[in-house]
Amino acid sequence: MQSGPGKRPYVVAHVAISLEGATTGFEPDVGRFYQLASTFNEDITLAGADTILAQEPALATAPRPGPAADGPLLAVVDGQGRIRQWDALREVGHWSDVLLLHSETTPPRPPERPVRELVMGRTRVDLAGALEAFGRTEGAQVVRVDSGGALIGALLKAHLIDEVSLLIHPRLAGAHGDHFWYGTERPAISELELKTSESFDGGLVWLRYRVHR
Repeated sequence: MQSGPGKRPYVVAHVAISLEGATTGFEPDVGRFYQLASTFNEDITLAGADTILAQEPALATAPRPGPAADGPLLAVVDGQGRIRQWDALREVGHWSDVLLLHSETTPPRPPERPVRELVMGRTRVDLAGALEAFGRTEGAQVVRVDSGGALIGALLKAHLIDEVSLLIHPRLAGAHGDHFWYGTERPAISELELKTSESFDGGLVWLRYRVHR
């Protein structure tokens, strides 16, 4: 059930995976993935540092039409202070603005860094506190997690995900599938309830599950 203004937002993890649950080792249908992602109408896109770092080479030369006025806010968990392309992320045309999430022990940042910051947690980013802040200060009702696995795994472990959305590709990644949608640890979930299932051309299957805590 979607949260109201000022409360913790509804959190959905939307992931493109192979048949064995890998996020690497195969070519995902990116167009279909983001078409389906848009149906969530998220207020905030929550990403991990590794996901953004993988995009930085492309961001450096990407067109910069400017912030998307009606787009979601991009919030990036970067507890080690590794992200550099903040201007590009803001201006690439996907998001309305960017927000850096870090902890009190994150290495010092340049004072001129062009990004809003939210400090949550002493030694690690307090994800529960960040989500509550999203509802309280940003008025967010829906957060979509865009992650290769580590961030989703951390959210699952903390029981902070309300829905798991899997776009399953008819591929086996095999030895190349070394990253999985739930991270490196087994998910802390006992039961999932199927909400919807839909098939597409090419053997793609979209499954949406409600998470029972």
